[in-house]
Amino acid sequence: MLEKFCNSTFWNSSLLDSPEADLPLCFEQTVLVWIPLGFLWLLAPWQLLHVYRSKIKKSPITKLYLAKQVLVGFLLILAAIELALVLTEDSGQVTVPAIRYTNPSLYLGTWLLVLLIQHSRRWCMQKDSWFLSLFWILSILCGVFQFQTLIRILLKGNNSNLAYSCLFFVSYALQILVLILSGFSEKDASSNNPSFTASFLSNITFSWYDSTVMKGYKQPLTLEDVWDVDEEIKTKALVSTFEKHMVGELQKARKALQRRQQRKAQRNAGDGPHGLNKNQSQSQDILVLEEVKKKKKSGTTKNFPKSWLVKTLFKTFYIVLLKSFFLKLVYDLLMFLNPQLLKLLISFANDRDTYIWTGYLYSVLFFVVALIQSLCLQCYFQMCFTLGITVRTTIMASIYKKALTLSNQARKQYTIGETVNLMSVDAQKLMDVTSYLHLLWSNILQITLSIYFLWAELGPSVLAGVGVMVLLIPVNGILAAKSRAVQVKNMKNKDKRLKIMNEILSGIKILKYFAWEPSFKNQVHELRKKELKNLLTFARMQSVMAFLLHLTPVLVSVITFSVYTLVDSNNILDAEKAFTSITLFNMLRFPLSMFPMVISTVLQASVSRDRLEQYLGGDDLDTSAIRHDRNSDKAVQFSEAFFTWDLDSEATIQDVNLDIMPGQLVAVVGTVGSGKSSLMSAMLGEMENVHGHVTIKGTIAYVPQQSWIQNGTIKDNILFGSELDEKRYQQILEACALLQDLEVLPGGDLAEIGEKGINLSGGQKQRISLARATYQNSDIYVLDDPLSAVDAHVGRHIFNKVLGPNGLLKGKTRLLVTHSIHFLPQVDEIVVLGNGTILEKGSYSTLLAKKGPFAKILKTFTKQTGPEEEATVNEDTEEEDDCGLMPSVEEIPEDVAALTMKRENSFHRALSRRSNSRHRKSLRNSLKTRNVKTVKEKEELVKGQKLIKKEFIETGKVKFSIYLKYLRAIGWCSIFFIVFAYVINSVAYIGSNLWLSAWTNDSKTYNGSNYPASQRDLRIGVYGALGLAQGTSDGCDSHFLQNLSGLCTLPRLGGKNAIASLAQVLCIMLTKLIPLLGAFVLMASLWSAYGTTYASNILHRQLLSNILQAPMSFFDTTPTGRIVNRFAGDISTVDDTLPLSLRSWMLCFLGIISTLVMICTATPIFVVVIIPLGIIYVSVQIFYVATARQLKRLDSVTRSPIYSHFSETVSGLSVIRAFEHQQRFLKHNEVGIDTNQKCVFSWIVSNRWLAVRLELIGNLIVFFSSLMMVIYRDTLSGDTVGFVLSNALNITQTLNWLVRMTSEIETNIVAVERINEYIKVENEAPWVTDKRPPAGWPSKGEIHFNNYQVRYRPELDLVLRGITCDIRSMEKIGVVGRTGAGKSSLTNALFRILEAAGGQIIIDGVDIASIGLHDLREKLTIIPQDPILFSGTLRMNLDPFNNHSDEEIWKALELAHLKSFVSGLQLGLSHEVTEAGDNLSIGQRQLLCLARALLRKSKILIMDEATAAVDLETDHLIQTTIQKEFSHCTTITIAHRLHTIMDSDK
Repeated sequence: MLEKFCNSTFWNSSLLDSPEADLPLCFEQTVLVWIPLGFLWLLAPWQLLHVYRSKIKKSPITKLYLAKQVLVGFLLILAAIELALVLTEDSGQVTVPAIRYTNPSLYLGTWLLVLLIQHSRRWCMQKDSWFLSLFWILSILCGVFQFQTLIRILLKGNNSNLAYSCLFFVSYALQILVLILSGFSEKDASSNNPSFTASFLSNITFSWYDSTVMKGYKQPLTLEDVWDVDEEIKTKALVSTFEKHMVGELQKARKALQRRQQRKAQRNAGDGPHGLNKNQSQSQDILVLEEVKKKKKSGTTKNFPKSWLVKTLFKTFYIVLLKSFFLKLVYDLLMFLNPQLLKLLISFANDRDTYIWTGYLYSVLFFVVALIQSLCLQCYFQMCFTLGITVRTTIMASIYKKALTLSNQARKQYTIGETVNLMSVDAQKLMDVTSYLHLLWSNILQITLSIYFLWAELGPSVLAGVGVMVLLIPVNGILAAKSRAVQVKNMKNKDKRLKIMNEILSGIKILKYFAWEPSFKNQVHELRKKELKNLLTFARMQSVMAFLLHLTPVLVSVITFSVYTLVDSNNILDAEKAFTSITLFNMLRFPLSMFPMVISTVLQASVSRDRLEQYLGGDDLDTSAIRHDRNSDKAVQFSEAFFTWDLDSEATIQDVNLDIMPGQLVAVVGTVGSGKSSLMSAMLGEMENVHGHVTIKGTIAYVPQQSWIQNGTIKDNILFGSELDEKRYQQILEACALLQDLEVLPGGDLAEIGEKGINLSGGQKQRISLARATYQNSDIYVLDDPLSAVDAHVGRHIFNKVLGPNGLLKGKTRLLVTHSIHFLPQVDEIVVLGNGTILEKGSYSTLLAKKGPFAKILKTFTKQTGPEEEATVNEDTEEEDDCGLMPSVEEIPEDVAALTMKRENSFHRALSRRSNSRHRKSLRNSLKTRNVKTVKEKEELVKGQKLIKKEFIETGKVKFSIYLKYLRAIGWCSIFFIVFAYVINSVAYIGSNLWLSAWTNDSKTYNGSNYPASQRDLRIGVYGALGLAQGTSDGCDSHFLQNLSGLCTLPRLGGKNAIASLAQVLCIMLTKLIPLLGAFVLMASLWSAYGTTYASNILHRQLLSNILQAPMSFFDTTPTGRIVNRFAGDISTVDDTLPLSLRSWMLCFLGIISTLVMICTATPIFVVVIIPLGIIYVSVQIFYVATARQLKRLDSVTRSPIYSHFSETVSGLSVIRAFEHQQRFLKHNEVGIDTNQKCVFSWIVSNRWLAVRLELIGNLIVFFSSLMMVIYRDTLSGDTVGFVLSNALNITQTLNWLVRMTSEIETNIVAVERINEYIKVENEAPWVTDKRPPAGWPSKGEIHFNNYQVRYRPELDLVLRGITCDIRSMEKIGVVGRTGAGKSSLTNALFRILEAAGGQIIIDGVDIASIGLHDLREKLTIIPQDPILFSGTLRMNLDPFNNHSDEEIWKALELAHLKSFVSGLQLGLSHEVTEAGDNLSIGQRQLLCLARALLRKSKILIMDEATAAVDLETDHLIQTTIQKEFSHCTTITIAHRLHTIMDSDK
C-alpha cells in the first residue's frame, strides 16, 4: 500500500548490505516524517489546554518570540510553495504520487499549529514548551536520513527533483535555526529567577545557572545573589498542602489507635511491654542510644497515632516520586545497553569484513545512549534532592507550628534539645532517605538484569562469582556491626570529653582563680586518648571492609573466569566474553554494595518517622476552659476552677472562685509552692483543665517569673513586633528604671543582648520583660513576681511608676504575684493562696483584722527578711521545660544533600542525652542569630555595643598554609609512604589490565584443543595475584567505595600485541613481588589511619593548650558554644571526614591517570583529545568549586538562626501565647527556613550543573575513544578495543567524583582552618616564668596598690582609675559600692585576670606583674560570688591535684560545717557531684567553696560577694568560720549586705 502511495520501494534490506548503506526514500518520506508530526499532534491539545488553565498575564512581544514566529512563518511559506509546485506538476501529463500532496498539506497544518502554540506560550512564565523542543529534535534527527539520501542522489547527477530537494534543504536549515533559538530563555517581567523562565534545553542542561556560577567565580556569593525558590516549594505552600492531607490521615490513625487500645483492654494486659522494648531497642540501635526516658514517659511513648506520616508525605509529593521513578527506570535500562554495545564493537574490530559504517553507527550510539543516560540521571537526582529539601522544609515548619500549640502534657516529654533534634536530625534523616528510596526497587532490577546478561555470556560459571559476592555480604555485615559498636563506644567518650570541655568553659574563671588548668587539661587528654584508640580500631576495621569490598570484583572475575576455563577445555576466554563480563560484574557491584546502606538509611528514617509521628500527633493545648467574653462585667472570672499540670496527678489549682473587676490591682500572695504561678498559668491556658472555666474580657500581657529575653537589641525586646511610638517608649523606659542601665550599656537600647539575656543581670532582664508587657497596651496584666529580681529602691520606683495606683498601668486590670509585703497596703484586693486554693481574699486592712493566714504570712516575712524567699522558683512553673540542649550552630548536619549520613549527626543525638540545664544553656550560647538588628551604615556602632563578635566567615580559597599544617601534622615520612603505596596500586592495576589483554589474546594463538594447562594456570595465577595486590592497596577506603560503589576501579583489558608480550615479562617479574607487595600496601593503608589519627591528636592538643591559656576577655566575647564547636564539630571532621576525603581524592586521581595512560598506550593519538577535554574539565572545576564552597558556607550561616529561633520560641512559649503573637513567630520561622532552603537548593543545582558538564566530557571521551577504535581498526585487535572502551566507559563517574572530592576536601579543610584560628588566639601571660617568687611568699600578706588602672577590653574606658592604697598584714578590708563601681574588677586585678593599664600591685615586696600567673594565683585564695562546682567527686572539687591528705580534707569540711552532711553520704568524699553541682543546694555549694579556701591556707583571702546567694543562716556560719580560721590572713570582702562587712578594720 505504501509503495503505491510513494510510487517507489518502501523497504529493501539489501540497501543496508553494502559499504554505503542507505534507507529507501519512500521509508524516509513516510515513517520518518510522520513520527515527529504524530508526536506533535498527539500532545498539542493537552498542551494548549494546560496553557489555557494556568495562564497568567500576557507578556510583551520580545525579539526572540518574533524571530521564532518569523522562522516558522517561512516554513509555512515553503510548505505552501511545495504544494503549489506539486499542483502545477499535476496539471501536466506525469502522475504525481500521493505522498507529494500529503506531506506539504500535513506540514501546512503543523506549522500553523506551531505558530499557535508559540503564541499561546506568551501567557506562560516559561515561554518555551518542552514538547515543542522535543518535536524539533525528533524532526531534525529523522530528517538527517532524507537529507543525506537527497545529497547522494544529487551527487550522482540526478537533478529531476532539484526544486523539491532545495525546498527540503532550506526547510531543514530553518528547523535547525528554530531549535537553536529554542535553547535560549526569554526573560519574564514578573520573575527575576532564571529557572522559572528557562527553556527546555536550558533546563535539562542547567545552563540557566551559568550566570550564578560566573558570579560566584568572580566574587564570593552573598544571600542576595541566590535566587528565591519557586512559590510552590516555599514553606507556606508546602505546609498548607501537607496539613490538608495530614488532617485526614491523622484522623484515621487516631481511630486506629482507639481500636488498638480497645482490643488491648479486652485482651490480657500481660503482653504489653514486649512491643515497647523492641521499639526502644531499635531506636537505641539506630539513633546512637537516645537516653531512655523516665518510666512514666516511656509508658506514653507507645500510644500515639502511627503510620500516617509516610502516607501524608506520599500524597503531598506523589507527582515528583512518579516522575523520578520513570527517569530512574529509563536510566537503569539504558545502563545495560553499554556492555551490549561494547560487545558489538569488539566483534566489529575482530571481524575485518564488517562494513566501516557499522563501527561509526556504534560510536554514535555509544554517545547518544551515554548522553540520554546522563540527562536522565541528573534530572532524577535533581528531583530526588529537591524532594529531599521540600520534605525537610515541610517537617521543620510543621514541628515549629506544632511546638506553638502542643499541650504541656505532651511537651513535658521533650527537653528543648530533643525538640530541636527532631527539627535538625530527624528531618535530615527523612531528607536523606529520599535519595535512596528508588534504590529499593532499582537495586533488585539491576542485580536481576546483571545476572541474566552474565549467564548469557558465561553460562552457569557465573554462579561461582555471584556466590562469592553473596558470601562476602554477611562478612561485611558483621564487620559493619562491630564498627558500629566501636562508634557507639566512641560517642560516649566524645560525650564525656565535650561535657568536661563545657564545664571547663563555663567555669573557666574558677580554673584561672585557682590555677587548676593543668589538672583539667590532663582529664581531657585521658578521655581523648581513649577516643583516639577507638578511632584507630574503627579505621582498621574500615580498612579490612574496604579491602574485601575492593577484592570482591577481582575475586569474582578470577573465580568466574577460572571456573569457566577449567570446567570445559573448549571454553576459551576471548575478548568479547572477558570485557562484557567484567563490565557487568562492575555494574553488579554497585547495587550489592549499596543495598546494606539503603536498608540502614531506611531503618534510620523509620525510627525518625516514629519520633516525628509521636510529636506531630501529640495533643494540642486545650484552651476550651478559657472563654473570651467582650461583654462580661468582670475582667477575669474563675468559676469552680480545677487545673493541673499533669492529668495523672491531682489538681494543682483546686476549686478557685474568683472575680476580678476591670481596673483593679489584685495582689496574689502565699508561701513558696502555694500555687501562685500556677494560678497565673491556668488563666493563660497553659494548664490542663479538670473542671470549671475562666472567663476573660480583653487582651492579656504577661510578665513571667523567669524572664524570657530574645537574642536581639533591647529595643526589639521591648517593642516585641509593635510599631514604635517614641514618646510612649521613652516614658516606659523611665518608668521601668531602664534609663540608667542604658547609659551603662554600650550602644544604649541598641545594645545587643546575648542569648537568654546572658549579658544582663537578673534585675535588668525582669525590667525589660516588664517594659515589653507595658508597651503592648493590653487590657489585663498578669505579673508573676516581677519585683523579685530587683533591689528594694528599684522595686519601689517600678511599683510607683508602673504597677501602683498612680503608675502607667492605672485603669488596667493587674494581677500581681508578689512577696513584697510593703506594697500590699496600696493594692485594691489581696488574694491569699495555700495549696492551690484561695484561703482568703479582701483588702489589706480587712485581712489584717481577720488575723487569718494572711496575718501569719505577714509575721513570718517581718521576721525573716532577705532576698532568698523571692529568688525561689515555684517548682511547677515551666522551669523544667526551659532546659533543653541546643546543638551548636555548625554541628547541625552540614551537607544537606549528602547521600551518606554525616558523622556529626550522631554527635548531636548523643548530646541530646544530657539533662542538666546549666550545660544546655552554655551549649546553646553558640546559637547566635548574627546581629539581628542591622544597624544602618550611618549609625556607627558604639564601641563595645556588640558584645559577641560576629563569627568570622572565611571567603575565597582556603590558604595553602592550612593544607601544609595538616600534612605536617600527619608527618612527611608517612605521606611519602602512603602515596608510594597508592602509586604501586595503580601500577598493579595497569598490570592486571595488560595481563588480561595478553590472556584474551591466547584465544587467537591456541584453539580449544591444544591450549596448554600450564599456560592457563599461569594466566589465572598472575591475574589473581595482581588483583590481590590491588585490593590490598585499596583497603583504606570504604567510605569512598560506599559512595562511589565500584565506579573507580575500572574493568581491565587490552594492549597491542607488542605491548602484550612486554606486559607478560613485566607481570612475571611482578608475581615474585606480589606477596610482599600485598602486605606492604595493606600496611600502608593502616599507616594512613595512624597518620591521620596522629594529626588530629596534635591539632586537639594545640587547640586545648591554647584555649586554656587564652585571656578572660576572649571568653567574655566568644560564646561558649562557638568554642565547644571547635572541639566538637571541627575536631570530629578532622577525626573522621577529612582523612576519608583525602584518600578518596588520591584513589580517584590515580585511577583517572592510570585509565588515561592505558588508553594512550593503545592509541597514542588519543593525547590530542585529552588535552582540550582536560582544559575544559579543569576550568569547569575551578568555576564550580568557588561557587559550591560559598553556597556551603551560606547554608551553615542561614541554618543556625532557624534552630536558635526555634529553641528561643520553645523556651518562651507561654509569653508568645499570652501575647497571641504565634502568627508573627510562624512568619519569622517561614522566612528563616525559606532563606536556608534557597541556599541548599542553589547548592544542589550547582552540583547538577557540574555533573551534566563533567558527564558530557566523560561521554566525549567514550565517543572519541570509540571513534579512534573505528578509524584505526586495521592496527588494533578486538581485545584492545574492549580494553580501551571498558576503561573509558567508567571514567565519566570517576571524573565526576574527583571534582566532588576536591570540593569536599575544600569544605572539610575549613575545619582545620577554624581550629587553627583558635590555636592562634593571643595568650595571657605565661603560667610560670624564670623569675619565681621566694619560698613561703607571701609571708605577711601586705598589699600595695600604686596608682593602679585597669580596663576590661582595649576599646573600653578605664574601670579602676588610679587606685592607690596600702593594706597591712592581717587587716580585714570591706569593699562596697553600687553595681558597676568596679568592686569585682579589683579582685580580677589581684589575680591578673585583667592586666594593668597603668600602675602596679605589690604583694610582700613582689610586683605581681613580674611573676608567672600560676605562681601568683596559687598563693591567693578566693571565695567567689558564684559557687561553681565541676562534675566529678567531691574530693576532686576540693583538691584536683591530690595535694592534700584525706584528714586535711575532712578537717576543712568540718570547719566548713559540711562534715556531717558528707559523712552521711553513701560514698563520702567519692560522692559524685553532677554537672555544675546541681545535686547540691546553693548553700552547700558555697560552703564547699569555703572548704576549698580553707585547704589552700594562703595569707590573702578575697571574698567576692560570697554570701550574696545564701540565706542568713549560712551567711552567719561562713562569717564565723572566716573570722576564726582566717584571723592570721589579710582579708578583702566585697559585699552588698552591710552586716557582712560590719566587722572589717577598714
